Amino acid sequence: MVREMREEMPYGIEEGGREEEGGFPNTSHKRLVVVGYALTSKKIKSFLQPKLEGLARNKGILFVAIDHNKPLSDQGPFDIVLHKLSGKEWRQILEDYRQTHPEVTILDPPDAIQHLHNRQSMLQAVADLNLSDSYGKVGVPKQLVVKKDASSIPDAVANFGLKLPIVAKPLVNDGSKKSHELSLAYDWYSLQKLDPPLVLQEFVNHGGVLFKVYIVGEAIKVVRRFSLPDVTKRELSKTAGVYHFPRVSCAAASAEDADLDPCIAELPPRPLLEKLAKELRRRLGLRLFNLDMIREHGTRDRFYVIDINYFPGYGKMPEYEHIFTDFLLSLVKGKHKKRSG
Repeated sequence: MVREMREEMPYGIEEGGREEEGGFPNTSHKRLVVVGYALTSKKIKSFLQPKLEGLARNKGILFVAIDHNKPLSDQGPFDIVLHKLSGKEWRQILEDYRQTHPEVTILDPPDAIQHLHNRQSMLQAVADLNLSDSYGKVGVPKQLVVKKDASSIPDAVANFGLKLPIVAKPLVNDGSKKSHELSLAYDWYSLQKLDPPLVLQEFVNHGGVLFKVYIVGEAIKVVRRFSLPDVTKRELSKTAGVYHFPRVSCAAASAEDADLDPCIAELPPRPLLEKLAKELRRRLGLRLFNLDMIREHGTRDRFYVIDINYFPGYGKMPEYEHIFTDFLLSLVKGKHKKRSG
């Protein structure tokens, strides 16, 4: 079926041909780009929207669902496999397929994705990078991992030197609803009420705004989202307990059109983001991810990465259809250049 559709559709990737004068494609040398996808039903609904599929088809890209009841090698042929499924069995299937089909681009390597499922290792690449240049400095908040025994948390936090308030996040970041829940603890006693395994991060005042930095290959798109409000010393002295938040940065919390203080709303410098994205693509071995980034309130150039997510909700990213389809075509063109070179 896929082979037949390859022949029927004239647009796609050029194979040994060139564009005619005026920029119109020489369709006799084009072939369809087939992207097999293995995604959750929720991801299919949010990502594979009609506008994306329509634009992709106009560019010669066909999205084909991978059938989990059939061997992957019996399907296709695919140029690209796009996936966001969990489980050891699926990772092994993909690894076997990658070994036997080196000509197919796997987005992204399962082992590299697995690295982001643990919030302890997730931010290590940013910490190791310790990026600092004339445009600013990027780090991670001071953090501590607690795997069990909630009663020991106050002593562990005090010994480690974390200051209140403290943000508590589940250690496992598997994309589930629970993994996006977070808590804010205001006093030492309340720390015992937390539920390990957790990553405890020192809360950094950031003007109540975070930046979602979407990365698709070399493309970068930044949007503002409302976040947790700043905590003053006065509030800290008067507040006690643990406050739970189901999810902070959701689509409903867009801050793009809000009347914000320019010092808070100003996006991180583009050169800084490009340098950060380039280094993280290399260190993480990933091409599809986003960063939750904040600017320390009262500074202009002090930034923190507080979370990294694989294959995030690109449907919320402006112009994602054009960015993503261009990215897919660039992957296949790059493969063809390597082969012909």
